Amino acid sequence: MKPPSRARGVLLLAAAVAAGFGAWLVLSGRLARGRASSSGLTLYGNVDVRQVELGFRVSGRLKTMQLEEGQPVRAGMVLATLDERSFEDELHLAEADVAVQDATVKKLVAGNRPAEIARARAAVDEAVASQLNARTSFERAQRLFESSAIPQASLDDALAATRMADARLASATQAHRLLVQGSRTEDISAGEASLRAAQARLAAAQTALDDTSLVAPSDGVVLSRVREPGAIVSPIDIVYVVALTHSVWVRAYVSETRLGTVRLGMDVAVFSDTAPGHAVRAHVGFVSPTAEFTPKSVETPELRTDLVYRLRIIVDELDAGLRQGMPVTVEIPTAGPGP
Repeated sequence: MKPPSRARGVLLLAAAVAAGFGAWLVLSGRLARGRASSSGLTLYGNVDVRQVELGFRVSGRLKTMQLEEGQPVRAGMVLATLDERSFEDELHLAEADVAVQDATVKKLVAGNRPAEIARARAAVDEAVASQLNARTSFERAQRLFESSAIPQASLDDALAATRMADARLASATQAHRLLVQGSRTEDISAGEASLRAAQARLAAAQTALDDTSLVAPSDGVVLSRVREPGAIVSPIDIVYVVALTHSVWVRAYVSETRLGTVRLGMDVAVFSDTAPGHAVRAHVGFVSPTAEFTPKSVETPELRTDLVYRLRIIVDELDAGLRQGMPVTVEIPTAGPGP
């Protein structure tokens, strides 16, 4: 026999009230844990994983892409390469420039060759002989002029020839002295400066050639493969996006009233919903010095308008199965206010 409709309604209402009361007990217990408990403090947060956008420092044509999305990355691994032919040409040109400048400096430092100095000395001896001959001719012309054997013009020509011989001797003597002295200090300094500039251009060309290989800065996992071989890329273009496996942390918030129970460096435990029974070792790496209103991600109505402080919980285990954005629970032991 079916119960009357009124009795059936009362039974349904009682069941609904019981279910609601049970849910309230579970929620109130979770919220109470979120604020304080006798054994410690429980916080709720999300995992943050550092991501790095990788690209080349130079422009060029993309030659190879080594990895696909989801593949692991090891520090120092070559992820992609550019066509290096134009960079090799620049390197060879810079090497030739260095060789030229180095030879110039060596020439300046070594000075003039002995054969060049000997030739200059021979020019001096020739100028001396010419001077003696010119003076002898002038003395003969002077005697002839005194005896009226030659006109004044011939004496003047002999005097001019003597003066020209003296000038040629002076010029040859100075040329020989310069060759013996060698290069000026200023010229050597200028040559050495040009050599250093050429060496710097060579180093820059070598760096540009090395930059045609994209090397992973740290261990991680490929999130995005943005480009494909054959594409022309520039230094502002992203080629890979990699999630780093190191420096994983949890972003959580603690209320102002419970801030004194959290100290920098203290050990905590992190639990994920996928492995609620496995505690991941971590420690408090950062406590924000400024308060802020509880972010929207916190769904507790009682805490939405509270002032909270942001925490960064550094995960000490390298592979704890934590992924970007994963919700986790942080258990902090009660330690009391710090000093």
